[in-house]
Amino acid sequence: MQNCACMVVGMGAGHGHGQVHTGGETPTRGRLRRMGIAWVVLVAFFALELSVGLAIGSLGLIADAGHMLTDIVGMTLGLAALTLAQRGSSSAARTFGWHRAEVLTAVVNAVLLLGVAVFVFVEAIRRIGDQPDLPGGIMMATAAAGLAANVVVMLLIRADAKDSLAVRGAYLEVLADTVGSVGVLIAGALTLIGWSWADIVVGVAISLWVVPRAVRLAGASLRILTQASPSSVDVVTLEADLRALPGVEDVHDLHVWTLTTGMDVATVHLTSNGSSSVLLARSKDLLSTYGLDHATVQIEPAAHGAVCRDEMTW
Repeated sequence: MQNCACMVVGMGAGHGHGQVHTGGETPTRGRLRRMGIAWVVLVAFFALELSVGLAIGSLGLIADAGHMLTDIVGMTLGLAALTLAQRGSSSAARTFGWHRAEVLTAVVNAVLLLGVAVFVFVEAIRRIGDQPDLPGGIMMATAAAGLAANVVVMLLIRADAKDSLAVRGAYLEVLADTVGSVGVLIAGALTLIGWSWADIVVGVAISLWVVPRAVRLAGASLRILTQASPSSVDVVTLEADLRALPGVEDVHDLHVWTLTTGMDVATVHLTSNGSSSVLLARSKDLLSTYGLDHATVQIEPAAHGAVCRDEMTW
């Protein structure tokens, strides 16, 4: 068998191999602290809203408490995912560490949102024609307290939602709760003038409002879990740009996927008739323009490219 004179070169940015935090709060630790405070706020107001809703028979309050429960579960899963990601550097058993934990959390959050939405919708239909009289004042006071809690939590985690699917899932749930609290406030006001059916309308509206947001979150998470190419990277154009690099004879086995939020990775084989070190630097710069700072480039001498492909394709 002919020897394959392939040169394997790894490149990456942001791995933090020599990086040491000398003081202050790391981004992940700060995110954990803010989510922890938000979790405490949610638990306190969930207990209040659920107990009042059950006591007076308000579907709107019960539905809003149900959404707050998904907030709590989602926040708990998010805290666990971020903690695992912070601790979980790679090991022999998990070479990618725990980076996918937050993606799995986002899927669970989406399923919870859809489940609560279906429950509220079914319960609202069941109550049509059989809606009890409700104390509008108590509904409004409880909803106002829940709204205040949601606003506090949103302010705590809003910035982190841009950088983490786990936090984004929790943020979307709190956002849904905020809309629900406003709806319950309106329903309470209408109940004061005898329009008790407003409680049913609010329940249905909350369900319909939440569903598309949950579907989008699930879609984004499933794209990552199925290792689809990131929507921000045009793989066809990337391959063409790699072929256009000086010294490149061929490009094959190009793969691009997302490991977790904010971490797109790639692998590629380049057949070259020039300097491997020069081509590595050029390919690194090109991949970085696509946001692919975590990549492995394998450079194969042109004379052995066909043999390498025969031996390494699988």
